[in-house]
Amino acid sequence: MAQLTIEVNGHAYVVGCEDGQEAHLRSLAAMVDAQVRQVGREVGQLGETRLMLMAALLMADELMAVKARLAQAESEAARALEEARRVEDAAVAAIDEAARRLDSLG
Repeated sequence: MAQLTIEVNGHAYVVGCEDGQEAHLRSLAAMVDAQVRQVGREVGQLGETRLMLMAALLMADELMAVKARLAQAESEAARALEEARRVEDAAVAAIDEAARRLDSLG
């Protein structure tokens, strides 16, 4: 397990992660740092714990909204796929009927 130091709002934290995940963890820490700093700019310094809590709540709210949009998109994709299947089935049936009619003419 790798250990690295990340910085959030000017404070260093030593955290562990799976080997090879260091860059990903640094990227996540940068996102958290940006959110904490944004909260600090908007509401002032509330203390480290409250800043972290507010940032976490805002990120959780954003995550919930993204999950809702994803669920909506998945639902729309499933409906579109079902409609495509119905259209394909209708097209196959029409082609089969046309082939049957042509066979009966000849």
